[in-house]
Amino acid sequence: MKNIIPIIAVAALTVTCGSNSETEDLTNNMPTPPIAEKQEELIITHGDTIIDNYFWMRLSDEEKEAENPSEKTQKVLDYLNAENSYLEEVMKPTEPLQGELYDEIVGRIKQDDESVPVTKNGYSYYSRYEEGEDYGLHCRKQIVDGETGEEEIMLNGPELGKDQSYFAIGGSTVSEDNKLLAYSTDLVSRRQYTIHVKNLETGELLTDKIENTSGSITWANDNKTIFYTKNDPVTLRSNQIYSHVLGTSSDQDKLIFEEKDETYSCSVYKTKSRAYLMIESYQTVSTEYRFLDANNPTGEWKVIQPRERNLEYSVDHYQDNFYITTNLDAKNFRLMKTPVNKTGKENWEEVIPHREDVLLEGIDIFKNQLVISERKAGLTQIRIMNWADDSEHYIEFNDPAYLAYTYGNREFDTETLRFGYTSLTTPSSVYDYNMSDQSKELMKQQEVLGGKFDPNNYTSERIFAEGRDGTQIPVSIVYKNGYKKDGNAPLLLYAYGSYGYSMDASFSSVRLSLLDRGFAFAIAHIRGGQEMGRQWYEDGKLLKKKNTFYDFIDCGKYLVDNNYTSSEHLYAQGGSAGGLLMGAISNMEPQLWNGVIAGVPFVDVINTMLDETIPLTTGEFDEWGNPKVKEYYDYIKSYSPYDNVEAKDYPNLLITTGYWDSQVQYWEPAKWIAKLRDLKTDDNLLLMRCNMEVGHGGASGRFERYKEVALEYAFLLDLEGIKE
Repeated sequence: MKNIIPIIAVAALTVTCGSNSETEDLTNNMPTPPIAEKQEELIITHGDTIIDNYFWMRLSDEEKEAENPSEKTQKVLDYLNAENSYLEEVMKPTEPLQGELYDEIVGRIKQDDESVPVTKNGYSYYSRYEEGEDYGLHCRKQIVDGETGEEEIMLNGPELGKDQSYFAIGGSTVSEDNKLLAYSTDLVSRRQYTIHVKNLETGELLTDKIENTSGSITWANDNKTIFYTKNDPVTLRSNQIYSHVLGTSSDQDKLIFEEKDETYSCSVYKTKSRAYLMIESYQTVSTEYRFLDANNPTGEWKVIQPRERNLEYSVDHYQDNFYITTNLDAKNFRLMKTPVNKTGKENWEEVIPHREDVLLEGIDIFKNQLVISERKAGLTQIRIMNWADDSEHYIEFNDPAYLAYTYGNREFDTETLRFGYTSLTTPSSVYDYNMSDQSKELMKQQEVLGGKFDPNNYTSERIFAEGRDGTQIPVSIVYKNGYKKDGNAPLLLYAYGSYGYSMDASFSSVRLSLLDRGFAFAIAHIRGGQEMGRQWYEDGKLLKKKNTFYDFIDCGKYLVDNNYTSSEHLYAQGGSAGGLLMGAISNMEPQLWNGVIAGVPFVDVINTMLDETIPLTTGEFDEWGNPKVKEYYDYIKSYSPYDNVEAKDYPNLLITTGYWDSQVQYWEPAKWIAKLRDLKTDDNLLLMRCNMEVGHGGASGRFERYKEVALEYAFLLDLEGIKE
């Protein structure tokens, strides 16, 4: 590991079971938790020494994948399995409740569901599920004279995923002549996909097979060349673009582009116009695009605008121009255009100017209209402009908090815009909107089975909590009618707050299991996201990262002060970078929460960011800072959850992780829980579930994931004394 000086352990203590404050309460007959072995490891950076007693828990991929586990690997497996067994023992009294929750969650899901078809190149594409199946069928029907033909099953998910402990389809795309399907599958949950090609006319699987790819696939217009991305075998950074000609060995594939800057990743795609292939190089604060005529897959790629620090742009194509969404002299982004043969930024001409109060998130180009996705005052907007006369209008939405977004608009010459809409009380809905006469048709709304759901029985609010620096932080809340704001009702506060990812208010039929049992659910739209514009993101990253944690805490205090709940009934939840948030707020304000759920939590920030062999690390420097620079090291160390565990009381904690997680490695939560158990001074629950079969995204399949949700909800409900 770079910048880490390993010292031979000067002390080692092996304890497989023991007694601490968590286990001495015999009145509850609590089982004895596993106590992890300590092996002192000194990590020295900038002259500062961190003592890491659980560094030994880290295994390399080779150690994890070895057919016969080494003594070291077995020790780690034994510890993880011991934590799983402890959780099962502690939660055993809640098993009837978990079963009830699982049954009602799954019972609300339409088993034979089907997506709204998307039209592309003369076919109608959709996916559907058959009753009882975890995986879907990917289908299409040919459109002839406006009529659809017989169903073709392109990919049979239940068949492909049969007997697999994990199964996921990555990318799938059809050739321009509609005869071939290229698709990718992952059987490990480590974001390493194998590409296959299927003849859709005969059903034959071609001999072409490309392993260890990122999963995305793009066809050239010759119907025989595909472009794909490979990952670095160690860091899993997408760093190489290859071309493959059907019928040849993957060993002969041509390396088209290699991203050698370790802070960048790359991808390849085709424009909606189907005229150009695009290679995107991207990192947190910079992008660079190359383009190629899709009819000439062996031609020369050309750079649109060379990469510059803090210059971001994305590219769409229309007629003779590229349309560039960029932050060039525009914090909230603006829209430019440039001739295809004059692409450098000196040739860019403004189409939509920058606005201080509106974030331009993206565009959809049609023959007669330009559709702009925007965000204002924390809410999404869809704006439609006419190419001919520059007239414009917005689609109207009425909920206090909602999410509206365009998707599936693959056809160019159409007056129909497909958009999705949802709110905390409105199930996910799909609309077709006529951009000329402004009429809309509801194509589908998520069905909530069971006969108990009525949106009129629930209330949503959008309020603003004042942060400690005076910042107004949006909070979206939903609860069942009759929820009393007397400080005695339970409330679950959720947030993410990183990477500029906006956490919008959306419906969840799963969440009804909490709402119907008296919980309120709230989303804190904290800094680090991008809900309130680009500055909102920049004020929650790097040396301002603590604003993310402060905002969440201040939202929790606001909800307590205004009698939505109390500290005895307030709960927090977040995953991945949101799991970092959970670790930080548990250290900073442990008395504010009765319980915290941290999913795949990024909690060992110093160690991870010092090690550039870990997937994602190099690309994260512009998000968290590079701890090889002392200023960032000191700041990260001041909030890194693992490094700030202390001998004090903590809230009840449930931690979840996956053994094969490549994004937040399992050892981060494993080390964290071991250190918490060693130091904490309370009798509260401290539990971890490590799924030994999966990675960052959790279990695959429609229903398996809800077993973990049932566990999480049972954890919360049991703390509230709700048994059914």
